[in-house]
Amino acid sequence: MSDDPLMAECMEMEKALTFNEESDISGVDLAEEIKNLPPLPSSNMTAFELLSFLCEKNLEELYPNLWIALRIGVTLPVTVASAERSFSKLKIIKSYLRSTMSQEHLSGLAIMSINHDMGKKICYDDIIDDFASRKCRKGNF
Repeated sequence: MSDDPLMAECMEMEKALTFNEESDISGVDLAEEIKNLPPLPSSNMTAFELLSFLCEKNLEELYPNLWIALRIGVTLPVTVASAERSFSKLKIIKSYLRSTMSQEHLSGLAIMSINHDMGKKICYDDIIDDFASRKCRKGNF
């Protein structure tokens, strides 16, 4: 990418990451950091791979604006489908009849319902034995 489009994109990124006249990054410095990056292992790395590369090589302090921009970029959700799916599952789980369950119990049921594929692989005999040993009320005489 040539200098002018790169600078324009970096300034746009600075504008996007600005709130109340305070910016998380400097667009000019970000453009300079991108120009001075060391040779990368791959020409088409994802943001997460580039972030991992910077971390492995201990380059966070040399490229602080790029480091911040990549961290923000990899934490932004791409879609809201997973959040909508979670609320849909919660609506199914917490019906009128179950309106008094605790938050911890509701969270546990929601996690089990959302990750039901992993739940199919669990050996329930081990869980029952562990639970029975913890809740043993019989006294040994």
